[in-house]
Amino acid sequence: MRTVLVMCGALAWAAVAGGIELDSSAAEAQKQGTAPTFYKDVLPILEDHCQSCHRLGESAPMPLLTYEQTKPWAQKIAHAVEMKMMPPWFADPRYGHFSNDPSLSQPQIAQISAWAAAGAPAGDARDSPAPRQWTRGWSMPNPDMVAKMPKPVEIPANGELEYTYEIVPTHFTEDKWIETAEVRPSSAEHVHHAVVYIRPPEAKWLRHAPVGEPFTASTLTDPEERRQAHETTSDLLLVYAPGSSPDQWRDGMAKFVPAGSDLVFQIHYTTNGQAAIDQTSIGLTFAKSPPSQRVITLQLNNHALLIPPGADEFRVEVEGTLPNDATLLSLFPHMHLRGKRFEYDIVRDDGSVETLLRVNYHFHWQLSYRLSEPRMLKAGTKLRAIAWYDNSGRNPHNPDPEKTVRWGDQTSEEMMVGFFDVAVPASMDKLRYFIRQPAKSETSIGPKPPAITFPDRSDK
Repeated sequence: MRTVLVMCGALAWAAVAGGIELDSSAAEAQKQGTAPTFYKDVLPILEDHCQSCHRLGESAPMPLLTYEQTKPWAQKIAHAVEMKMMPPWFADPRYGHFSNDPSLSQPQIAQISAWAAAGAPAGDARDSPAPRQWTRGWSMPNPDMVAKMPKPVEIPANGELEYTYEIVPTHFTEDKWIETAEVRPSSAEHVHHAVVYIRPPEAKWLRHAPVGEPFTASTLTDPEERRQAHETTSDLLLVYAPGSSPDQWRDGMAKFVPAGSDLVFQIHYTTNGQAAIDQTSIGLTFAKSPPSQRVITLQLNNHALLIPPGADEFRVEVEGTLPNDATLLSLFPHMHLRGKRFEYDIVRDDGSVETLLRVNYHFHWQLSYRLSEPRMLKAGTKLRAIAWYDNSGRNPHNPDPEKTVRWGDQTSEEMMVGFFDVAVPASMDKLRYFIRQPAKSETSIGPKPPAITFPDRSDK
């Protein structure tokens, strides 16, 4: 989320106002007269780890594309990377390996420190790498299609807001496979989350709701549709929260959007004292050929959480079993302001546990953690999600440490959702995935009841 990173960046840069202390390798480099230079040593690091946010029109408080833009910040950049506040990454390094980890290596940190301590020398511009090509307005490559909410949403200065929906027809005349997707709010500082659902043409969900204009559940006249606004079996195209980057699935994997589908935008706006207008878009790139695997988004959640006042280490967990084989691709935890840590585990039949991810949760910068190597999981695998909450006065983000906290839409309430993406055969849709296949020893005569182990609700 662009403005949230401005907030995070401002906090980070405020924290680095002091000087820096060189480590031994940086000090030695300066002593030897071999201090790194911007063009040869620092610019490649910025291109690979920083410029996705630190460029014009993006989330960070200043661009770092050129020497002239970067030199004034040299000391603060060095301290921020030494403290590992930048680039933002919250996964415990003891668990899992992730392809989108932007963390700097120790030699890279030492290079930036030595460069700053030597007075931030420019060096020879001929040593610079080829400029990174960025698409203005997007973090993804040029989208093949941009779907924008047809009508902007007016956001008041104050108050709590219901979830806002807007249905956007795709007008697809043929099935489409989506290999990259990115959500871009136009007023990102007001967006707590956005979820984009795929509504196939045969789906009955919200069929009497207006198309192409914003609405909320309470504005629907049909009581059943008011309830349905918060419950759907439709697949998710993308989940967006502060800190989200584009979803780009591996070769041979993509999300499926049937011909004639609508995209249903669900957005939770929050107020900040200033009125605004938002018109969120989603950018899509299409696979050049049909993939062998289809990506679907599942979730583990616990709606029964009840966090006592003052509790600073309150644990909530939920388990579920996979009804069919799947390849695990990524993990995306979601909580609110009292969120402290979040963990995903595999729980084996013998009681042993393998931790896939543990996150020191940061509500203002929420990330998806993409496995470096996709993980094949067999039918019957038990997955567990655990969340810890800090409802004490020691949590500086806590709206009210004397309140018993329950599940709710607003940030003053709480959520416990563990999203995860899996790949399944391209011919299998989400509903079919949840029909458990009989074991070889079982008789296959007659229909089997569906095994829905991961409830899917739209109140993220």
